[in-house]
Amino acid sequence: MLLFVLSVVFGLVLLVWSAGRFVDGSSAAAGHFRVPPLFIGMVIVGFGTSAPEMTVSAISASQGNPDIALGNVFGSNITNIALILGLTALLSPVAVHSRVLRKELPILTLATGVAAFLMFDGMFSRHDAFVLLLLFALLMGWTAWEGLRKSSDGFATEMESELERHQLPLGKALMLVVTGLLLLLVSSRMLVWGAVGIAGTLGVSDLVIGLTVVAVGTSLPELASSIAAVRKGEHEIALGNVLGSNLFNILAVAGVAGAICPSAIEQSVFFRDNVIMLLLTVSLFVIGYGFRGQGTGRINRIEGSILLGSFAAYTIYLVLTALG
Repeated sequence: MLLFVLSVVFGLVLLVWSAGRFVDGSSAAAGHFRVPPLFIGMVIVGFGTSAPEMTVSAISASQGNPDIALGNVFGSNITNIALILGLTALLSPVAVHSRVLRKELPILTLATGVAAFLMFDGMFSRHDAFVLLLLFALLMGWTAWEGLRKSSDGFATEMESELERHQLPLGKALMLVVTGLLLLLVSSRMLVWGAVGIAGTLGVSDLVIGLTVVAVGTSLPELASSIAAVRKGEHEIALGNVLGSNLFNILAVAGVAGAICPSAIEQSVFFRDNVIMLLLTVSLFVIGYGFRGQGTGRINRIEGSILLGSFAAYTIYLVLTALG
């Protein structure tokens, strides 16, 4: 048991560190090739912060543990909204000015609804996975088009200033990309091995481990980057991290995992985890889109506290159910 725990802890630490290096290197390298800041922020950084979920879920699925893969997707999206945005809003209310982010809010809500619909029959097949991957490809095409337009946007402006503060030589940037990617793969294998071992020792399901330990662990890059962004007053980057990560998770991560290893979806999983993920996404759309007679959406401290309370209640319920 101790070996499994150490493998999870060391794997998470290495996973978070390598994801950070991968994001830094990818962003700097893209800047050298004059990729628009908006595209870097929404695609490259979004992919980089979702790299832990992608590698963990892909390795889990390839090893015949699809429950960890899907649990990681559901749990990470719940964690990103309820824990990360809740904590971020509690530190400093998050205002939503960016036109692009306000477009992504309904898109994320729609994508989550589509995923829920595909899983409603109790089976996540390769056909379902390819539908999500197709939607992901279309979304990336739209994002590339938005980025290449170079329109004035709050998120693009904040991203451009971030890139200027963290410039790296091209050679060092590419080295960080390769090193970060290799360590992501190694640390993910360590994390999955330890998680499966803990689940077997405690007698709990792989799904519960995926929803809790693995999901929170793989969301640590988003937590760190969002807190750092909000402390600098860069609310658009903090929200962009979460929206980009959740879109990658629900479309690309779930799609890749399902394409590798189709799996059955238990009814309790759909009506608990999937529905909670969907409800949190809808609530974020409502409070962040600005339907209260304001031109700007805003996630205030009260709403942040409600999100944090929801995460605590959900996690406690999962633990009690698993141990009961």
